[in-house]
Amino acid sequence: MTTAVVLAGGPPDDVARTQAGAPNKAFVEIAGVTLVERTLRALRASRGIERIIVVAPIAAHAHPALAIADERRPDGEKIRTSLANGLAELPADDLVLVSASDLPILTAAAVEDFIARAHALDPDIGYECIERSAHERAYPTIPHTWARFKDGTYCGGAFIAIKPRVLPALTAFIERLGAARKNPLALAGIFGLPTLAKFALRQLTIQAAESRATTLLGAPARAIISPHPESGVNVDRVTDIALAEHLIAAAH
Repeated sequence: MTTAVVLAGGPPDDVARTQAGAPNKAFVEIAGVTLVERTLRALRASRGIERIIVVAPIAAHAHPALAIADERRPDGEKIRTSLANGLAELPADDLVLVSASDLPILTAAAVEDFIARAHALDPDIGYECIERSAHERAYPTIPHTWARFKDGTYCGGAFIAIKPRVLPALTAFIERLGAARKNPLALAGIFGLPTLAKFALRQLTIQAAESRATTLLGAPARAIISPHPESGVNVDRVTDIALAEHLIAAAH
């Protein structure tokens, strides 16, 4: 059985400002149901999910959308703080599912498949990836940012699998990455010129990327390839609201 941590924190953004009173985009209603509740419903319907922890602004803890969760915890100013709050006091070696909260068409099948793949690989940290052809067959009108590897083209999904004991190493890596994000030489120093060159030339394999991530984190890292593109459909922009409403209507 797996614990799920749903990250529903953060300040209001442009999506949240489309609906009065929404503390952030997780609480925006899509076809009459908030995004976070749609996410929680799929998790609760999934076999293998034993406990759901939601990390959200304290002022939103009484919101009816969070009633499905087993526990509510405060968010932080930065996502790494929210993640730490969500993972706090969980068993260090248990594989935890961490999910975004803005998933309008998430299904229990997608959750169950990711959990099964994560436990089969048993990494310290696993990142969901969705292959481009799988996404475009199902949702050709939904745009994504794609990463091209030698063995396929992928976008990131909404899930990560993580063992809480690896959080300090992950936090340190995120801080290094954030400090270097606008400095190509600094990025090269983190990832290594050979890795960046192979990626630029589309010669980097998933296995090589996993190996480099494992070295950088000092812990086993794996890509978890999901055949369920619905877990990669989220609401980042105001224009995504209409797209999400269309997909929900089409599903019914």
